[in-house]
Amino acid sequence: MLRGIYDWTMRKAASDKAPSALAAVSFAESSFFPIPPDVMLIPMVLSRREKAWWYATVATVASVLGGLLGYAIGYFLYDAVGLPILKFYGREHALDGFMTFVHDYGVPAVIIKGMTPIPYKVVTIAAGVGKMNLLAFIGASIVARAMRFFLVAGLLYFAGEPIRAFIEKRLTLVMTAFLVLLVGGFVAVRYIF
Repeated sequence: MLRGIYDWTMRKAASDKAPSALAAVSFAESSFFPIPPDVMLIPMVLSRREKAWWYATVATVASVLGGLLGYAIGYFLYDAVGLPILKFYGREHALDGFMTFVHDYGVPAVIIKGMTPIPYKVVTIAAGVGKMNLLAFIGASIVARAMRFFLVAGLLYFAGEPIRAFIEKRLTLVMTAFLVLLVGGFVAVRYIF
C-alpha cells in the first residue's frame, strides 16, 4: 500500500495540489491516519527541490495542528476514540510507560518520541491522556516535527536524487542517528552545563 502511494506521489509531486495533499496527510497522521507524510514529502522535494523548505514547513505546521487533534482525542475522548486507535497500533499497553517517560522528562520526552519512527499519533494521544501542559506540548511538537521534516527535506535538497534510495531504505537509521545526537545534546545540557 505504501509503495503504491509513493509511486502515485512521484507522478503527482509537481502538481499545484501536492502541498494540500501533504498537509492533509501530515495532519491526519498525527492523530489517526497510518501513512507517514514522508511518503509524500520525499517525492515532492525530489521533483521540486527549490521548494524543499516550503514543503517541510507545510508538513510541520499541519502535523502540529493534527497533533492538537490527537491531544484532544486523548484528553477528551480517550475511551471512545483514543483507545481504539492505540489498539490498532498495538500500543494500548505502552501508555503507562509513555506517561512515566513524559512525567520524568517532560518536553524532551515528546521531542524524542516525535523524532522516532513510532506513530506520532501515539505520542499526541498519550500527551492528551496525561494532560501534559498544552503549551509545552505544542512547543515540543513544533521542535520534533520540524526536526524530522526539515532533516528529510535538507538531505534531499543538498544531496538530491542519490539520497532518495538511501532515505527510502534507511529512514529509521537516519532518524535513530539524529535521535542519538539529540539525546546526547540533552544529556550534555543536563549534566555538563
